[in-house]
Amino acid sequence: MKKNRHEKIAEIIQKYDVETQEELACKLREAGFTVTQATVSRDIREMKLSKVPTGGGRQKYVVLEQGDGHMGDKYIRVLRDGFVSMDMAQNILVIKTVSGMAMAVAAALDALRFAEVVGCIAGDDTIFVAVRTVEETRAMMEKMQELFR
Repeated sequence: MKKNRHEKIAEIIQKYDVETQEELACKLREAGFTVTQATVSRDIREMKLSKVPTGGGRQKYVVLEQGDGHMGDKYIRVLRDGFVSMDMAQNILVIKTVSGMAMAVAAALDALRFAEVVGCIAGDDTIFVAVRTVEETRAMMEKMQELFR
């Protein structure tokens, strides 16, 4: 039961920008799970979910790579340390990085699992981020700017 619930939580937070435990509990109930806020809180802790900025001062839960409980902070630090600039070309987000940092920054973006991102290709100092739509590219740029504040 817990395994199924954890799988559903991962699916929900990948599909929706879930900001609070209450929102997550509501989505789980809609999916047919009987949960309390305390259960959701335990699940969040056990799954080592983290919150990342989504723009406009809001945040959302994300599943990060398992292991060190502070991996989300490390990925964000890599993004901040390597980032130089970004621009968009339709649904392609082009990120410029410090020389030699593009692969690390792309790996951090992949690990943060932004729903808008289809995939990344990295060179030495440039990353092409394939994003689903032009609108989501703009939203992704806002999220990235929020990370750097």
